Amino acid sequence: MNPGVTSIRERRAQVDGLEVFWREADPPSGVAPSLYVHGVPNSSELWEDFLGRTGGVAVDLPGFGRSDKPADFDYSIAGYGRFLERFADHVVGERFSLVVHDWGVVGLAAGRLQQRFERLVVLSAVPLFSDYRWHRIARIWRTPVAGELLMGFTFRMGLKLISRESNFEPGPLPDEFIDSVWRHFDHGTQRAILKLYRASPPELLGRHGEPLGDIRAPALVLWPTRDPYIPAGFGERYARALGNAELEMVEDCGHWMWLDRPELIGRAASFLTS
Repeated sequence: MNPGVTSIRERRAQVDGLEVFWREADPPSGVAPSLYVHGVPNSSELWEDFLGRTGGVAVDLPGFGRSDKPADFDYSIAGYGRFLERFADHVVGERFSLVVHDWGVVGLAAGRLQQRFERLVVLSAVPLFSDYRWHRIARIWRTPVAGELLMGFTFRMGLKLISRESNFEPGPLPDEFIDSVWRHFDHGTQRAILKLYRASPPELLGRHGEPLGDIRAPALVLWPTRDPYIPAGFGERYARALGNAELEMVEDCGHWMWLDRPELIGRAASFLTS
């Protein structure tokens, strides 16, 4: 963390019957808190460098990190949307900015939250468009038996090898990043990933994306040109679909784009705190 940034605290509480873990830091005076929502296979640890610059709250979604991972949770876009509505009520407050990456897009699809956004940052998010086609790993996860077998035979070295394609710089991803995933990649997280992907056919993605134009908060779409999982054109699609969005296509970076281009953390922070 850079000198002079705000300190990050760890918190835990019951939210709607679930033990939920999150990280938080004080935002600058007069700035709405930012709610950071991670994707697969990450946790709130993903956002520490961002939190240190902007303050706010980064939650471990149910099934990930240090939050509960119950078998009967609704691991779907709608289920996570309902959870985030309750979490925002309990922890974040009435008005906040939202930052999403990958499957963190479930926060963008939570209809009751959309009118509460002060600002919005979208970073290489799962496309809420019916013509998106899943990448090859996701297609395996969506396939019964094959998905379970792949999960069962996934070890730390396998995660590291798979990560070689993830970003622009020659892989694999840094050991610190791999370790942050592997620490929490237990049966509960594997089950959550499989259920979420299997509950999300393309036509359902499209239905959840239909209300995007109703979001009037200023939005910044930062999108990599070299993401192996989500084509670059979906960044343009998000910018057109949102009601008030600015698009920046970022060269020479992949899915976790700030690992290739650390200055993007500052770009997002400036937008959120201006």
